[in-house]
Amino acid sequence: MQVVGVTTQQEVYIASKERKFRMNEILVIEDEALDCPKGEVVETMSYNRLIPMGLDRSVVDTQVIQSLEQIGYDIGSDEVNLAKLRLFSEAPYPVRTGCGVRFPRFDEVRRLLVKASPGEGMALGEIRGTEPLAETLDPDLKDRVHLLEPEGIRRQRGVPFLFDIQSMQQYPHIGIFGGSGSGKSFGLRVILEELMNLSIPTLVFDPHFEMSFHEVVPELKESAPPFDHRWTAVQVGQEVGINFSHLSTRELIGLIGASGGGLSEPMTNVIQSLHRRRDTFTTFSDRLNNVAQAIEEGMQGLKKRLREEDLTPTEAERTKDLMELHQQFGSLPLASVKGVQWRLNRLEKAGLFQQDIRRIEEGLEQGRLVVIQGDSWLLQVFSTYVITSVYRKRREYRDAVMNGEEGVFFPPFVIVTDEAHNFAPKGTDSPPKRILKEVAQEGRKYGAFLMLATQRPTLLDETITAQLNTKFVFRTVRGTDIATLREETDLTQEEGKRLPYLSSGDTFVSSAVYGRTVFVRIRAAFTHSPHVTNPFDELWSAKENQDDRVIQTVRDQLPLFDTDLMEVVGRVNRECGLHWDVNRLKQELERFVAEGKIAKKESPFVTRYDVTD
Repeated sequence: MQVVGVTTQQEVYIASKERKFRMNEILVIEDEALDCPKGEVVETMSYNRLIPMGLDRSVVDTQVIQSLEQIGYDIGSDEVNLAKLRLFSEAPYPVRTGCGVRFPRFDEVRRLLVKASPGEGMALGEIRGTEPLAETLDPDLKDRVHLLEPEGIRRQRGVPFLFDIQSMQQYPHIGIFGGSGSGKSFGLRVILEELMNLSIPTLVFDPHFEMSFHEVVPELKESAPPFDHRWTAVQVGQEVGINFSHLSTRELIGLIGASGGGLSEPMTNVIQSLHRRRDTFTTFSDRLNNVAQAIEEGMQGLKKRLREEDLTPTEAERTKDLMELHQQFGSLPLASVKGVQWRLNRLEKAGLFQQDIRRIEEGLEQGRLVVIQGDSWLLQVFSTYVITSVYRKRREYRDAVMNGEEGVFFPPFVIVTDEAHNFAPKGTDSPPKRILKEVAQEGRKYGAFLMLATQRPTLLDETITAQLNTKFVFRTVRGTDIATLREETDLTQEEGKRLPYLSSGDTFVSSAVYGRTVFVRIRAAFTHSPHVTNPFDELWSAKENQDDRVIQTVRDQLPLFDTDLMEVVGRVNRECGLHWDVNRLKQELERFVAEGKIAKKESPFVTRYDVTD
């Protein structure tokens, strides 16, 4: 292997007759004057006599071709393997043409590839193109991960990718981007497993109910760490909710607005007028309902009711209360009061005000990963309150420490969400957007960090995207998203072209810690999602199980005639949990006959179903 063609301080071309070059492999240029610079293969090509030179100029130009001929390559018959090598550090002057190129030893490139010790870093995968370094790899870095390939799970062959979690103090926040089927959710699961393994308090908002860590992959049971006591799952409206009496008027306005697409100015005025400090849900809801009734009936209607002869003392007292409310709040628009009523009732029906967030706070204090599950709209409402509450606790503790006071300790934590563009959309408001922007801009100082995953980085708020110092970029097809990612990362034009064709689980990691983009294969996860079953397999399995139960029930009564079907269908429904009628049973029996599971014999008078011969 040797350098050919015109060189620069950033890139050189290299050629070889003996071997083909691999993308992203690391090579050393034997230029002693430059202290043997190292680089990464970013583009490769092979020419042979069946492909005439000059038809393609994607890698080489005329000067490179002339250089190859001058150093003895027979362009017409030799297979010429070419690669573009990008130097890790810019050289003070161009590399000398013609100097040799070799593979490095691991100790020569460890500083470039490994940024954390195995015990402190998150083992997320294997760095692509580092397989030639396996023989010289340090013992503590061998067999750190397993990789999932189409043919099955394999052992590590190259250098493990160890993400330095402590570097987030300097380079906070992580973005995880990729289209459907790219491995984005799989990569997010691997990151969460590593956070659990390091006992880092983590808050996960799970709108898809897929972040469960109960089911361990059978092939990795022996090497999987125990996760049972390192995570907990809670559902909004069941195990966790919001203590209504702790809400300020501003927080209540945000919550009610989030439940129905925002609030008009008159609706905001209704809440500001009616909400009292330390209100419970019952007291506020009753006051809201009573004001709505008072405005609807009007002062004249209430006075007329008060003059009725058969009015009981209790009814009279209530009418007077309504009249008093009308005097205070009669100027509020009835439509706005009813709009607030509808939104408040929607939150109450979802169970949002039946619990508090103590279980979440306890989980974070124990260093656990807390998965919060619920419908997407409900999570957006709830996440606003939860993030604000825990961030305030963490911030108050850090402020107390900075002021030399003894505050109540609350741990640093990581906030994780999938479908992040729904939580912080670009160009429009959403309930949690304000607090997420605050954490993105100031959270580093207080020990609060973001990990945001989305299929559509173009739709994510630009202020937040700009604060994501590390980005995992999986397969992405849409041109607008690729353009956004290239603007926000150091992805080269060649790497941008590769994005639509990446294999599932391969990702470009653009990190300020490395100062460059690293191509990584995400490791096999120890656990898998409860939604991992193929839906078509599920369909066929359910159909097969139902058929087996029905056939077993019917066989006990064979032979049977079509005149017996009324009695048989009742028994089938009872024993198989179905709701068939006679016509449906007859259709299924005909299908069983066609499939050879039972026999059918017809006569001019009746049809008989029997066992097969």
